[in-house]
Amino acid sequence: MLSPVLKALCATALALCLAHAALAQQANAFVVPYTGTLKKINDSGVLRIGHRENSPPFAFLDRRGKPVGYALDLCAVVLEEIVAELRKDIRVEYRPVTPENRFDLLNSGAIDLECGSTTNNFERRKVAAFSPTMFVTGTKLLVRRASGIRYFRDLQGKTVVLTRGTVQAQAIPRLAERQKLGIKFVTAEDHRQSFELLASGKADAFANDDVQLYGMLAETRTASTYRVVGDFLTYADYALMLRKDDPEFAALVELAFARLAGSREIVAIYEKWFLKPLPSGVRLNLPMSPHLEELFRVQGLPTD
Repeated sequence: MLSPVLKALCATALALCLAHAALAQQANAFVVPYTGTLKKINDSGVLRIGHRENSPPFAFLDRRGKPVGYALDLCAVVLEEIVAELRKDIRVEYRPVTPENRFDLLNSGAIDLECGSTTNNFERRKVAAFSPTMFVTGTKLLVRRASGIRYFRDLQGKTVVLTRGTVQAQAIPRLAERQKLGIKFVTAEDHRQSFELLASGKADAFANDDVQLYGMLAETRTASTYRVVGDFLTYADYALMLRKDDPEFAALVELAFARLAGSREIVAIYEKWFLKPLPSGVRLNLPMSPHLEELFRVQGLPTD
């Protein structure tokens, strides 16, 4: 038989074990059962960001090879929301993407968030989801100043380069067909290669969103040789891209944009990349358009 002292010690130990089990069970009851992308990030401790390498000022490599740009800064704020939600440190892995492979890399799980210059439109919403709008732009033409090309109709019988996987790669040939213009089209893997085809004389014009053409001119310091011309041929809303049918992660991204707008931090980030000098030292000098400012007001930007 156990002595009274041993009985008391056993009873105390049993009570402590039961109390510990009850506390553990209670703690487990409050564990959030994350799903989709948040579960993936929570389990791995890693956020995999897809980024463009030559799409200034949205996403490009600085002189040290580090991914930088307007979209990357916005994604950094999304990361802050993820860390706040999961209450743990999250490591970021960067992976370069091209206009052609970005959708496959996102949906395969190779990346969790695409931070570049991707257009949100009806067709793409069939395969991906998007953040609130971060920029508004449209297609124009980049040509040599001495080319005599001013408008789309001036391209009759000429060669236009398009970047594969972009909106322009589908929309511009259709537009040329409707207007019965005998334009020859060539394609390149990314915007830098498209610009190089224009520079080498293998194309007479490069059709792309005007803001990216201005960014290319700034980074290459070639504004004295080339210029952006013509009316808008397409319109586009840029957004961060995330996986479709993942409402939990989409809500967190929207929360990040609402915080950005509400605190006016979105204005500071915009001015950093569109009004202040880029890493190359060149300024784009592109003030925020009334359209984009109104979209940010919808997201919570205070009226001045």
